Amino acid sequence: MSQPIPRRHPDSPRPAPAGVALIGRLLGVRGPDAARLRRFGELLLVGDPLMDDFVTWMYTEGGRGVRPLFEQALAHGVDTIDDAPAPLRTLFGELEATPDWVDPAQLTTAAAVMRSGGADGLYVARDVALLGGYQFAGFNQTLLRTGALEKGSNRRFAETSQWAMDVIEPGGLELYGAGYRSTIRVRFIHSIVRRHVAAMDDWDSAEWGLPINQTDMAATLVGALVAPSVGGLGIGLINRPSEYAAIAHLTKYVGWLIGVDDDLLPEDFRDTIRLLLHTSAALANPDETSKRLARPMIDDPMQWQYCNMSDLRRRIARSQHLSISTGFLGRKAMATLGLPTNTIPWYPPLALPRNLVKSGIGMLPAGRTWMADRGNRQAHEFLRTMTATPATIGATTAAAEHAA
Repeated sequence: MSQPIPRRHPDSPRPAPAGVALIGRLLGVRGPDAARLRRFGELLLVGDPLMDDFVTWMYTEGGRGVRPLFEQALAHGVDTIDDAPAPLRTLFGELEATPDWVDPAQLTTAAAVMRSGGADGLYVARDVALLGGYQFAGFNQTLLRTGALEKGSNRRFAETSQWAMDVIEPGGLELYGAGYRSTIRVRFIHSIVRRHVAAMDDWDSAEWGLPINQTDMAATLVGALVAPSVGGLGIGLINRPSEYAAIAHLTKYVGWLIGVDDDLLPEDFRDTIRLLLHTSAALANPDETSKRLARPMIDDPMQWQYCNMSDLRRRIARSQHLSISTGFLGRKAMATLGLPTNTIPWYPPLALPRNLVKSGIGMLPAGRTWMADRGNRQAHEFLRTMTATPATIGATTAAAEHAA
């Protein structure tokens, strides 16, 4: 018997973003066929059974007593807890059983390459992946119900970026490393939010499916970790084929940790592009919520923290980030998001030659280490410019728990 499909799901594939479609054509990746499209529709109703079962038990037991045990298992392993409750042991027994296919050398390579993107990599993540993602209206319904407008796009991007930077820091994805811990905390948050939003009186599952479902999680995964690397090509951030393969491997492991179904995990870089293309075709359905979430982002730079000439640098930053969005998303998408369409996309061609030189340095012996260290410093500096206080995944977890 066929599974029900929420009404948000399209009857036919929607046009993918131009850049993703172009890379797809170059790699010979086609859009989803009818069966694949329908599968994405069915997965709009599927959550994360492993973590959802744990969170249900946690609320039955009382979250305050369970949370310290969760944190201890997360940081030091479930075996360090005497008489650990069975649901906690079940959860971490699976999470700590790192799959045999995980290659630590590939993770190390990918993390260094991704750190090398520096501030420009974060610009693409913010101005293209995050902003463009607001065209996926199904995501927006959950965001709006969890205070996205009140929190502000600066804070949301800073939290997402902090998670990504934890993932790609040296040793971040080792067992109990910063990226491992942050990823599982995000998975925990997702489950709490899924429970909280699905119980709201105004949540229409027949229209939107389950909050933070499998299709949305897969799209978010490749949007956060792969789209910046793909978009980086447009500003001269070019890597070896083996390095793109490593990025795909890191994406697969992070997806496994965060609860994405195995059949949605990419096998190679071409597969990450297929997943980007297919989820875009299944989810790109903008509505009025797209404008509500996108419009505040254009003026965020006017609040950023600069040490000197703040007013001038804020105006330049506003123009710069609008130019990146216009150059990558196109004027049609900008209009859909309610953003200015007359901005000249001046920053990408300005950054292109500089990044081509940097990419060349990255190909040299010891060049990648230098690039990764320099890029990491730039990225942290940009995040400090954006937010007066550091973003922490732990603080987000506490806020989500309180809301639920």
